[in-house]
Amino acid sequence: MNIQVYWHKRDFATQKAERFLKERRVPYQSVDLNKHRLGKREAELFLRAAGGTRDAIDMEREQVKSHPIAYTTDPEHILDYLIQTPSLLKTPIIREGNTVIIGFDEARLLALITAAQGRS
Repeated sequence: MNIQVYWHKRDFATQKAERFLKERRVPYQSVDLNKHRLGKREAELFLRAAGGTRDAIDMEREQVKSHPIAYTTDPEHILDYLIQTPSLLKTPIIREGNTVIIGFDEARLLALITAAQGRS
């Protein structure tokens, strides 16, 4: 099991996800998006997991509202912006292999942990 929690600020949802994993003694790797540079395949995986390019972007933040990403619908431009500035993504992003959860969803996270433990 190799769970990664991507974040760019320690917001409430990120704290809940980390607490959830710690309470269940699930090992995870914490990835700070301010320090970690996303690769193209990684960013594409996150966008697919969100169900659409716009759904992965945290449109409620002021930084995002003032960024050109808020005004484009072209998937290639959005992908390029996210690779350059991963802090525009919603967090936490919880990943185990090719399975990705955007935001904290307790039921989906529990299913992810159960499935990952069954494979190991």
